[in-house]
Amino acid sequence: MAEDARLESLVLALNGQRYEVAGCDIDPSTTLLEFIRTRTPFRGPKLGCGEGGCGACVVLIAKYSPATDEVTSFSANSCLTLIYSLNFCSVITTEGLGNARDGFHSIHKRMSGFHASQCGFCTPGMCMSIFSSLVTADNSERQKPTDGFSKLTVSEAENAFSGNLCRCTGYRPIVDACKSFASDVDLEDLGLNIFWKKGNKKPDVSKLPSYTLGGGICIFPEFLMSEIKSLKDHADNVNIPVSKGNHCHPRLSSNTLCCGICSLLDCLKSGSKSLRNHKTDVNTTAYKKGWYRPTSITQYFKLINSIQSSDSSVKVVVGNTSAGVYKDQDFYNKYIDIGGIPELSSIIRKPEGIQIGAATTISRCIETLVQESKSMCSPNGSDVFRKLAEHLSKVASPFVRNTASIGGNIVLAQKYQFPSDVATILLGAGSTVCLQSVVERQHITLEEFLEQPPLNTTTLLISIFVPHWISDPHTETSLVFQTYRAASRPLGNAVSYVNSAFLGHVFFEGSSGKFVLSNLHLAFGAYGTEHAIKARKVEKFLIGKSLTASSVLGAIQLLRETIVPMKGTLHAEYRVSVAVGFLFSFLSSFAKGMAVPGKPVTISSTYSVDTHDNSELSLSSHQETISDDEYKPIGEPTKKYGVELQASGEAAYVDDIPAPKNCLHGEFIYSTQPLAYVKNIKFKSSLASEKIITVVSAKDIPRNGQNIGSMTRFGDESLFGDPIAEYAGQALGVIIAETQRYADMAAKQVVVEYDMADLNTPILTMEQAVQNNSYFDVPAVLYPKQIGDFSKGMAEADHKILSTEVKLASQYYFYMETQTALAIPDENDTMVVYSSSQYPELAQTVIARCLGVPFGNVRVITRRVGGGFGGKGYRSFPVATAAALCAYKLKCPVKMYLNRNTDMLMVGGRHPMKAHYSVGFKSDGKITGLHLDLLIDAGISVDLSPIIPSSVISGLKKYNWGALSFDIKLCKTNNTSKSTMRAPGETQGSLIAETVIEHVASVLSVDANYVREKNFHTYDSLVLYFPGSAGEASTYTLHSIFDRLTLTSSYLNRVDLIQQFNSCNKWLKRGISCVPLIYSVAPRPAPGRVSVLNDGSIVVDVGGIEIGQGLWTKVQQMTAFALGQLWPEGCEGLLERVRIVQADTLNLIQGGVTGGSSSSESSCAATLQACKMLISRLNPVMNKLRLESGTVSWDNLIAQASKENVNLSASVYWVPDNGSNSYLTYGAGLSEVEIDLLTGAITILRSDLVYDCGKSLNPAVDLGQIEGSFIQGIGFFIHEEHQTNSDGLVVSNSTWDYKIPSVDTIPKQFNVELLNTGYHKNRVLSSKASGEPAVVLASSVHCALREAIGAARKEFADSTRQKSSPLTFQLNVPSPMTLVKELCGFDIVDKYLENLSTHEFANEA
Repeated sequence: MAEDARLESLVLALNGQRYEVAGCDIDPSTTLLEFIRTRTPFRGPKLGCGEGGCGACVVLIAKYSPATDEVTSFSANSCLTLIYSLNFCSVITTEGLGNARDGFHSIHKRMSGFHASQCGFCTPGMCMSIFSSLVTADNSERQKPTDGFSKLTVSEAENAFSGNLCRCTGYRPIVDACKSFASDVDLEDLGLNIFWKKGNKKPDVSKLPSYTLGGGICIFPEFLMSEIKSLKDHADNVNIPVSKGNHCHPRLSSNTLCCGICSLLDCLKSGSKSLRNHKTDVNTTAYKKGWYRPTSITQYFKLINSIQSSDSSVKVVVGNTSAGVYKDQDFYNKYIDIGGIPELSSIIRKPEGIQIGAATTISRCIETLVQESKSMCSPNGSDVFRKLAEHLSKVASPFVRNTASIGGNIVLAQKYQFPSDVATILLGAGSTVCLQSVVERQHITLEEFLEQPPLNTTTLLISIFVPHWISDPHTETSLVFQTYRAASRPLGNAVSYVNSAFLGHVFFEGSSGKFVLSNLHLAFGAYGTEHAIKARKVEKFLIGKSLTASSVLGAIQLLRETIVPMKGTLHAEYRVSVAVGFLFSFLSSFAKGMAVPGKPVTISSTYSVDTHDNSELSLSSHQETISDDEYKPIGEPTKKYGVELQASGEAAYVDDIPAPKNCLHGEFIYSTQPLAYVKNIKFKSSLASEKIITVVSAKDIPRNGQNIGSMTRFGDESLFGDPIAEYAGQALGVIIAETQRYADMAAKQVVVEYDMADLNTPILTMEQAVQNNSYFDVPAVLYPKQIGDFSKGMAEADHKILSTEVKLASQYYFYMETQTALAIPDENDTMVVYSSSQYPELAQTVIARCLGVPFGNVRVITRRVGGGFGGKGYRSFPVATAAALCAYKLKCPVKMYLNRNTDMLMVGGRHPMKAHYSVGFKSDGKITGLHLDLLIDAGISVDLSPIIPSSVISGLKKYNWGALSFDIKLCKTNNTSKSTMRAPGETQGSLIAETVIEHVASVLSVDANYVREKNFHTYDSLVLYFPGSAGEASTYTLHSIFDRLTLTSSYLNRVDLIQQFNSCNKWLKRGISCVPLIYSVAPRPAPGRVSVLNDGSIVVDVGGIEIGQGLWTKVQQMTAFALGQLWPEGCEGLLERVRIVQADTLNLIQGGVTGGSSSSESSCAATLQACKMLISRLNPVMNKLRLESGTVSWDNLIAQASKENVNLSASVYWVPDNGSNSYLTYGAGLSEVEIDLLTGAITILRSDLVYDCGKSLNPAVDLGQIEGSFIQGIGFFIHEEHQTNSDGLVVSNSTWDYKIPSVDTIPKQFNVELLNTGYHKNRVLSSKASGEPAVVLASSVHCALREAIGAARKEFADSTRQKSSPLTFQLNVPSPMTLVKELCGFDIVDKYLENLSTHEFANEA
């Protein structure tokens, strides 16, 4: 049956071009992303996670209905969308919006002009999310906006890319770029841009790149519409039914991939014979042997019946978004797309409710519910439908909701215990479901469905019915409905820790003067349960009772007995406590005399319970920069070099390089044990295992080579664990397959046999390392120097705090582009390796040592890197080396592009630390001595860990501690190696310093800022603490910066306002904190070469790598500035002639590592020096020409110099002199936060930063670096939980488990000021570094959080029964909402109600 139904090809339009693929040519498991990137010239969509969790792969999909003659479009994850589900669809990628040849789209130009792209890897996906939002808004029936604007609103603009992640920018400039399209935007509110200068009284939309309403792009080409219409007409003529969304067509003559705009009409002229050959009894659409698209439920069950009679494995799909959560562990023989069954996508409005087909997308459900809530047909149920829609809009992300089905989500909850919000809120709304098996159709409650055995393919979920709920006019009851969720991201893209939905009727009982509830539905889910449940005992207890403190307390006590998380549930006590908080929030609105969480409520015909929601606050920002014309174009906020190419998807990263002929792909096999002999590696019998070509391991290393995967000046690290795996996550080998997807899937089939005999117990914690004396040595020259006499300092102290602990966990880099390399063998045992690396020079060394060849035989090329933050330094070497080894062995190109899960498991991250401090201080807050005992987890290899102790102490030394002593141990553990990450060591040291300061302030009961300023350095103490770096006294700007920040941010006034807020709000608390920054920067030597070609164009080579920090931009500006003195118009026009070329280890040697925030200035210094050499050569020619003709054009100058055989290429190796080898930079950051005591939710209300950039080389670039690093610091201090299992294997290894900051978690108001502090001796044109230091300022958020938690603990000091002061507590890093809630108290609601109940009884008595 299935064979007879087979069709031969798939047709779609991609960026207006027609593509037809023979059915035998593509595996049915192929995603749209893989198709685009491997079978078309487009590379815009990127593979960032493969889970639908980052947005890097977002495209626009458009569908055409010939029945209605309408085109619908939506954004979608191309990494999850299966290619065969897109027959006769149109797909638009960012290249389809515009490009370098045809002109860029206004989105590309505005992203560029608002400085909204740094590394650029996420930018194409951002552009497509924005474009989709614009198209959706413009297609609405809203009033036409002013020319140049879209119908989009500011609020919608802020949410347009809520599912897209960016690790570089901090989101603020992307928000501004998107807001610039909004019809209700105030252009003066937008941030720094190239379209108008700061201070322009009236920015005008005409200065922005023009925008055409509707997007200005044809999203569905006419030729495809014509084909669909022709096929439908022809099929009708030959009596072949064609269902909506399922278009049959004849196979074109070509049986391979073809593109163009050729039509099927020529094939149709041959008659209907070929069409009749495709007519079958089942009338399914089948591609290859495994893709089926039934058009009726009957057809579906016939398919299932036929498949079950074989040995095939089958996967039923609609949007395939479940693959992002529950990743396929093997390939399937058969795929059944049920999206073509009309009944499953139908929505039927009935008097008693809405019936929603199970295949209906969540986005369409939201639209339907919103429409119905506004309809006069259901006024009584409008509140239920409205709040269901509001809650659904916080499920997943826009592009996931556009393809994920409502039924699929519920089935995941029923079948896999998925913590679904959808199931919970529909359960609370009293929904029912319709199920169809082969023999019967049944209607049951959603509660009954969730309790059934896991659904299989023999039963189909047909629809979900959501009833209308009405108030009872006979009893004067009002309908009440509310939903809740606690999740790490307010706007979705994060599963809930716990969710709930409550529905019932409430009426006021006059005799008692209290409210009474009836017909209650209390649903809870995601708390560590198999599925969402109804709290029946609680419902029964509450129904008919007057709502008082005692009755609410009784309900909560019953709820604690009901909500029991399964064993092993993470944060189990937190989830129960939040569930209690949700019920309390709901009930307290009706109970007299209670402090109601959130906003006040009013009673109407439909009782509305609206909660405090900070996610609704609009984002705002302000930037202060000072441009400098002294070194023009240096000092100007010019746009980033090549930024439009990044936005249009034309900028090439390593994985964008077309795979060479016969290229194979590799994926690591890694250990899951921390210390074990590897006895054997074998594979499961599976479809994926059949894709394995070979396995490369340590035994394949050439005889003269070494088992080396990384190296530093401190030691080497093995490429493979052989014969012993030393840590969980260590590479054991590489699987080779034809595609990356095949290799990734094959790696899941690995079965490793281990033997632990005769091996010691693995060391997995710092405490175990201490017990086993397992340390790495820190060379004496690197060990920090102690200051003063700690014993004397403690003797002088009036107060002492002894041995107080603070812990700081690790942080994963989460660069958007994972580790990747392409190795191509060349003649005579040479190798070319394209690596996404911050250190190509050392990658070359490691590869050569592994292969046993001279360094000159290995050429490493890096054009640009999609984010690094230190993780693309030494941790990139194993991937490049493994790819090179595989290519060497197999004698063919090999590419390795780590999937996100493998990358997170193997790469490591920031160093975890455990500190104990003892401090002595005077009664006036002056600290006399500090001692620190510090343990640092370095992991299994030394890497760069020996430099971390001095960096930690450097961060600590921003205060004058009087005497400073420490004992630092660098622990060697059986964990992944830790390496440098943005502001390594300084970040942790600064947090430890602030923890001490705040502890002292709490003991003295004074404002922390008082203690901070009391212990600021004088210039003399600064020189003592930072010898060689302090510079001149005039450059010490911290005092003035701190004063400026507290003044401009209205710090003192806000402190008073926060105290008032906290006294008036029991369940919400705020805190504010201001922290200083002193950061040590050490520029490194750097090579540079500037060459002028015969046409006057300029090519620059530098050792620094463009990783998003704007290095190329500053080098371009420096070149234009330096050579501009030979240009008749100065630097005008010269900027566009400068091209920066990729790093090539055989082209420019001694490139060094890009990191430490100093590579940009070092590369600029080298460029300036090379330009000066060129100028000295060109000046004689210039003078000669001027004598002859007066004014000399640049082109004539270069032409004459070429004729005179002047060397037009200058190479230098810049080395900083003794006066510029290190310096200090200063700044300060202030943050205000609000916490919800019932959930622990954290809202950063405002952050203000002031930063000393010297004379910024490019204020826009530096501003972007400061904002981005600050947001990354927030991730470290607050959100990012790096978790491992008992064997040390990383388990937070996906976008589902590891949450970096998103646009809804950044400060609601974000203000940054760059200070131009004038001339700085020995700096590159008086500039200072900006890339890393601002990470440290994010500790202001952590400190403000401490203040807010302290206020909460003080509020409930009696109820939490604390033995010590409520203001004394340990706040570790990170401090997510789960920890906040724990420190505020898991039982504060219970204790509050107990106190109220006691008063109630007393009053009644």
